[in-house]
Amino acid sequence: MRELAAAGALCVGLLMVHGPTRAALGEAPTADRQPIKTSRHVADEWQYVLREIQLESGTLVREYVSVKGTVFAVTWQGPFLPDLRQLLGRHFTAYTDAAQKAGGRGPLYIDSPELVVQSGGRMRAFSGRAYLPQEIPENFSLDHIQ
Repeated sequence: MRELAAAGALCVGLLMVHGPTRAALGEAPTADRQPIKTSRHVADEWQYVLREIQLESGTLVREYVSVKGTVFAVTWQGPFLPDLRQLLGRHFTAYTDAAQKAGGRGPLYIDSPELVVQSGGRMRAFSGRAYLPQEIPENFSLDHIQ
């Protein structure tokens, strides 16, 4: 089991060495933006890589990458919303469908077995998080997604 975790961590590490990444939720990282900070979090029960990316708009995006090399969660905080189409990837349609059903203004909370999105804020102060419940590493606390 430890060999599998080490191999997964090595794969994620190789992805990071290959170039700066910015990924869509549920997908493998792809080359795009330079992270300002990358840290590996390791515990006996789970491992993940946390990447922080400062967008030109001033918004901070955090990507949570599993040892499988998949982004299982993203968060954002800053003066402008990030490009949610890019961050949510193939899950963007589910997000827009649920957002339309929720109606107008105010915080948005989507909770389905496939996708959870919490987004809110006001002009120049937006924050949110999105994650895939089925991709969360075993024994991982959702409190770590900040």
